Amino acid sequence: MSQKTLKGEKLYEGKAKILFQGTEPGTIVQHFKDDATAFNAQKKGTITGKGIINNKITEFVMINLERIGIPTHFIDRLNDREQLVREVEIIPLEVIVRNIVAGTMAKRLGLEEGRRLDRPLIEFSLKDDDLGDPLLAEEHILSLDLADDEELSEIFDMTHQINDFLRGMFAGVGIELVDFKLEYGRLYDEDDAGYVLILADEFSPDNCRLWDLKTGEKLDKDRFRRDLGGEVEAYEEVARRLGISLETEE
Repeated sequence: MSQKTLKGEKLYEGKAKILFQGTEPGTIVQHFKDDATAFNAQKKGTITGKGIINNKITEFVMINLERIGIPTHFIDRLNDREQLVREVEIIPLEVIVRNIVAGTMAKRLGLEEGRRLDRPLIEFSLKDDDLGDPLLAEEHILSLDLADDEELSEIFDMTHQINDFLRGMFAGVGIELVDFKLEYGRLYDEDDAGYVLILADEFSPDNCRLWDLKTGEKLDKDRFRRDLGGEVEAYEEVARRLGISLETEE
């Protein structure tokens, strides 16, 4: 981990992160906040220390995905709350992976939460908070030119590989990976002659559902969504089981 904290101008502030221009060409500094939102920001709050935990869990997951051949935007963690990432053109899609029925899928289809799916389900939604991130069919994506056939095929392949790996990783520490959200981006070469598709954004208890394998206890942002309390303790428990140190650094 680098100790550099230098960054350029603020580029964007979202619900959970702030993006700054990196000091090196083609880089972004990603700052993780403690702000918590739910239901398309209709519910807002703060989970003290969440940004530190999410930064370190994201680092851990991205490094391990790189080891199995998944290209990511992650370069280095700079400090407790910030990491250096590659600047990419984000594809305006949220890629949702469901292994077990939960959340909006249960409500939308009138299904019982906790029902195991016969095979992983990959859904797409338009990345647009103002519209409520509406679901999209593959034909929508192609017709609206959000991604082409080759990109969609690559997204499916990488997403299934990520799901297989992460389900095993979490199961190994007694956690069920219920569902999660991914984002992908196009990383262009220096002369813009071509690009590769890579995993971007973050992976943390903010954008996935994690249940204890034995008890079913929720270890993710559903504790905030559903007013269950114990959000920090749940996030810390995920990090602890993964062997991630949460000691703050000077």
